[in-house]
Amino acid sequence: MDVQAVYRTSLRGLEKIHEGKVRDIYAAGPDAMLIVTTDRLSAFDVVLPDPIPGKGRVLNQISQFWFERTRDLAPNHLTGRAVETLVTDPAERAMLEGRAVIVRRLQALPIEAVVRGYLIGSGWKDYQKTGGVCGISLPAGLALAGRLPAPIFTPATKAAAGHHDENISFAQVEQLVGTALAATVRDTAIALYRFAAAHALSRGIIIADTKFEFGVDGDGTLTLIDEVLTPDSSRFWPADTYRPGHSPPSFDKQFVRDYLETLDWNKKAPGPHLPPEIIARTSEKYREALARLTG
Repeated sequence: MDVQAVYRTSLRGLEKIHEGKVRDIYAAGPDAMLIVTTDRLSAFDVVLPDPIPGKGRVLNQISQFWFERTRDLAPNHLTGRAVETLVTDPAERAMLEGRAVIVRRLQALPIEAVVRGYLIGSGWKDYQKTGGVCGISLPAGLALAGRLPAPIFTPATKAAAGHHDENISFAQVEQLVGTALAATVRDTAIALYRFAAAHALSRGIIIADTKFEFGVDGDGTLTLIDEVLTPDSSRFWPADTYRPGHSPPSFDKQFVRDYLETLDWNKKAPGPHLPPEIIARTSEKYREALARLTG
């Protein structure tokens, strides 16, 4: 395994304020944070014990790619500050290279802004039961992995660690954040998805669905935060082998999920170790997504 794989960080002289499934977050003064994207991988809301070498750098680079290209659609949390202004130790700088950014501290909204362009996953299950997704009625007869007539906003709650996000209705979003802000979140998320889906398709990738996270600053300005349009927050499918009615292969961690489904595992922590070939293939899929999207 690549000895440079980063599973967990502990930076000297900096206060770690949060450790998520993938990201370690440190205080960078009263108005900013340092976000480190590690090589951890979670599946079924369980962080697996083996890192995927290079995954964190890939996720960070893809997010930076999209942040730069979507500034006209939504402001984002990047400060532009170099990590070197905060981290002085040469070994820590080397470890963080390509996987860390300094961002503004914002008030995160308590929802996941999910946009779907295709019918798969929990959306497909919802459609089979109700004929719609998150209370949005859809035409009858749509196929598994079928393209929707238009992208739809299907928000979810932000679950605590170890718990699953739950799909909610737009009315519930309005109750959580207010009517005006809910509409802005919906419209911004759909605009971001449309822009990204068109670019990705030109590079041979279908973005089936994706999850955005937003925050607001002191003036109430809606701001794009966290990661954006990565293989961890989206379903990426190869366009050249896509066929409605069949669950397509993915550039994302669905490859790992599919492997885990073959095991006798109850999907609770601790997660099982991954074989070297699964780790290597997953790492390869992430790198391929980066190469295709960014050229």
